[in-house]
Amino acid sequence: MRTAAREIAALIHAGTRICLTTHVNPDGDGLGSEVAMVHLLRALGAEVSVTNPTPTPARFAFLFAGIPEADRSAQAVKELRRADAIIVLDIADLSRLGSLGDAARERGVPVACIDHHISPGTLPVGPRFVDASAAATGELVFLLAQELGWRLTPAAAHALYVALVTDTGGFRFSNTRPRTLRVAADLLEVGVDPEQVYLDVYADAPAGRPRLLAEVLQTLVVEDDIGLAWVTVPPGALARHGVDPDDLDGVVEHARSIRGVRLALLFREMSGHRVKVSLRSVGDVNVATLARQFGGGGHAKASGVAIPGALADVQATVLVAAREFLRD
Repeated sequence: MRTAAREIAALIHAGTRICLTTHVNPDGDGLGSEVAMVHLLRALGAEVSVTNPTPTPARFAFLFAGIPEADRSAQAVKELRRADAIIVLDIADLSRLGSLGDAARERGVPVACIDHHISPGTLPVGPRFVDASAAATGELVFLLAQELGWRLTPAAAHALYVALVTDTGGFRFSNTRPRTLRVAADLLEVGVDPEQVYLDVYADAPAGRPRLLAEVLQTLVVEDDIGLAWVTVPPGALARHGVDPDDLDGVVEHARSIRGVRLALLFREMSGHRVKVSLRSVGDVNVATLARQFGGGGHAKASGVAIPGALADVQATVLVAAREFLRD
């Protein structure tokens, strides 16, 4: 990783055009890591922009306070075509870049990767700063900055703390390691206000979010004999409550919190006649293994997959596989 850090540093010079990007429907870790990198790399004189395949969810717009011009996702393809280097955060597979995959591959410049997922990766050639033991990509951005002697500003530290908090469930999930908490402590030393992060991330919900939660939980099904539970987002529910898919964040955790449940699933329809399945587990159940059966992936206790087909058909297929998986 030290070699990878030096290789990433070699890409960055005054005036270098660098595009930062992450997966479709970016989350707090991907966006927090990107925003921190904007602050870090601009301090080195680079021209940096965030170029994601889908827009920043409204609940994370606060991350761009003071640097709104840095989010150029609306013209991402144009930005990628003039980049001197591309840094992909929180994913290692080209397919997760959605419509930007072709532009990233065809540009022909180094594509660096900073990621904490278990994946062989399919990105174009470039440095790989990857560690699956990290709780979040934000943790790795902190370690990269530490390794290279980059100074963390309060704004960068705030963004990294958001990355850590969101990917560890507020330091509740099993991916929280001693190093994670040491990194969090160092970020607090820089000046992060943890209450403000809480208010930014969790206490600014539209009224439609709890109403959506109430409707989704009405679909809860629990199979006590094998420890399986699932919920389904009713068709049209997002539009009905005036919210977006990001407002489903954390809903599946309610199914996982039921006594005896080892595997929890959330099903929702997506565009393009596809169904998104979010998988969460308890104990030694490795949902990444189950997700890979359908071309998805992620972490041992939190994974996801998008499957072509009608909601009822996909649900039936995944539930059969989930039951067999749990029995095995």
